[in-house]
Amino acid sequence: MSVPELITARRSAWAVVVLPLLLAGILIAGVGEGQRTTTSTDSLPDGYDSTQGTALLDDLPDQATSAAVVLFTADAGELTREQVAAIRDAAPDLGAAGEVQPSQDGTAVLTVVPVRSGSATEVADEVEDLRSAARAAAPEGVTAQVTGPAAVQADLAAVFDGANTRLLLATALVVAFLLVITYRSPFLWLVPLVVVGVADRLAAVAATQLMAGLHVAWDESTTGILSVLVFGAGTDYALLLISRYRDELRLEESRHRAMAAALRRTAEAVLASATTVVLGLLTLLLSAFPTTRGLGVACAVGIVVAAVFALVVLPAALVCFGRWVFWPRVPHVGQAVTSESPTLFHRIGDRVARHPGRVVAGTLVLLGALSVGVGSISLGLSQADQFLDTPEAIAASERLAESYPAGVADPTQVVTADDADRVLDTVRSTAGVESARVSQSGGGVSVIDTVLAGSDTDATIERLRGELAAYDDTHVTGSSAQRIDESDAQDHDLELIVPIILALVLAGLVVLLRSVVAPVLLVLTVVATYVAAMGASWWLFAGPLGFDAMDSGVPLLAFLFLVALGVDYNIFLVTRAREESTGAGSRGGMLRALSATGGVITSAGILLAAVFAVLGVLPLVVLAQLGTVICLGVLLDALVVRTLLVPAIALVLGDRFWWPRSVSARMQDSPVHR
Repeated sequence: MSVPELITARRSAWAVVVLPLLLAGILIAGVGEGQRTTTSTDSLPDGYDSTQGTALLDDLPDQATSAAVVLFTADAGELTREQVAAIRDAAPDLGAAGEVQPSQDGTAVLTVVPVRSGSATEVADEVEDLRSAARAAAPEGVTAQVTGPAAVQADLAAVFDGANTRLLLATALVVAFLLVITYRSPFLWLVPLVVVGVADRLAAVAATQLMAGLHVAWDESTTGILSVLVFGAGTDYALLLISRYRDELRLEESRHRAMAAALRRTAEAVLASATTVVLGLLTLLLSAFPTTRGLGVACAVGIVVAAVFALVVLPAALVCFGRWVFWPRVPHVGQAVTSESPTLFHRIGDRVARHPGRVVAGTLVLLGALSVGVGSISLGLSQADQFLDTPEAIAASERLAESYPAGVADPTQVVTADDADRVLDTVRSTAGVESARVSQSGGGVSVIDTVLAGSDTDATIERLRGELAAYDDTHVTGSSAQRIDESDAQDHDLELIVPIILALVLAGLVVLLRSVVAPVLLVLTVVATYVAAMGASWWLFAGPLGFDAMDSGVPLLAFLFLVALGVDYNIFLVTRAREESTGAGSRGGMLRALSATGGVITSAGILLAAVFAVLGVLPLVVLAQLGTVICLGVLLDALVVRTLLVPAIALVLGDRFWWPRSVSARMQDSPVHR
């Protein structure tokens, strides 16, 4: 008995369903997601100067490696002497590290409070306590707000407070809604939704436990993106399987044999797709960012779990129900199968076949027009630009900038294990430095808070690094320095990882199709889709959405997901075309494949695009931008590239599309697809 027959057999199907679901339930409820202690360098690139400086801060004995700035501002006019005196008296109770600093315009007073390092939750709790204490200590007529690096970290953590639950519910609702529309059945949608939902929770447990065991870093966004990917890919696989199962039920009386046949003919495409995506995701292990490496591991585990549940649990679950599960559109033996019925995509195929060269030219012009915006993309978000909504830390920072010189709330930090006095003298003498002072010392480490003058702070930071290169274990860090290093590291990741992803995808397609021309063309179409999606997204960001820049991490992650997932739809199409071409020839095979897979791939594309758009429920710009780029790219791929461009290219090239593989031409001129 073959594996598909074992999975779908009358006697074994229930066991194939119950045992994996029971094991998954035990792991989800009994083991739970993995836990780890976060570090200060989890999201910083390995080996860079700011990362080394941040790591050196951990050697301070009191672990107060971050700071919050408490800002007191007059509700109207200037602060009175009595109000300033009351704030000065309250500052020690807040844990202030030094004297309060009145502004020159007399409307504000600030004080700096050290915050102990720890997890995002611990920092958020400490900042929230500080905010409550500051509001209680503020005299009448004075507003107290907390900003600074620790407050920004706390507000970022607040974004993810309950976010994974909201994201999961939103994703499940979107998937359920689109499945109901796709299947037009009150029952069928429940089966794939339950199977994929269990796969999602199991993937979260398996991925986080694996990362905890391997000491791989991850952050709050990792499991959110993982859920979106598992729901999207798992449902895509389910749509492909169920579509083929419906076709087989029109040819076979036994639903068990029909599912076995559907599984045999679907497994190759799903396995090839999943393998391509997993290999692509694992290239993120080459990233300089620890949390990006964690995202690659987590999502690779998620795809494996999704594919296993789609190819094992889902087929067994479906055959446990009768044909009635498709009601009211129950398939019966003798009905025309999809590839033989006059579907919308059958008509689209006929129109593409009339003028394939014009279709190729037209779609390339469209993609080229959408790609124009790529040349205008500005990368790199400031702290204030990271939030869709304005939290207290950002609002207070903007108010602070009205009364104090730039850099007071978030100074650049020089961290040194060398002679602090000598380093301080060098820092003060560096062009572009307005002021500098030793703010912390202990454990052989000193921190010099440095306020930079002028607008070209990046150049000043580079000068500082050059001047301090002669000192042992001395580094420049802080948010501005980290932003510079993160941008450099993102560029390095792009240059390193993108060619590897393309090579892996190309190699996988060559092995799958046993062809050279088709894989090269398919990879080029997917890259064109990515560039067009980036260009179109930038016009959307810079125009209606009002973003000044795109997060520097978006291009790589968008490329990975669009190339890996975009190849999915081409794999689904061309593997069916290869199957059909053995009887219909290359021309007829491609048209039959488009007719047979057009509906399901379009549904899968719309569903996947909608699922990634759900990332916008989180008020964080990077996730909203990533979701938008992937959403537009998937729609372009499913509706334009896979529907028009790839079939048109195949029709123009004919048998050359499959070179060096040859196809049967017995039905090349079949009247059905002439």
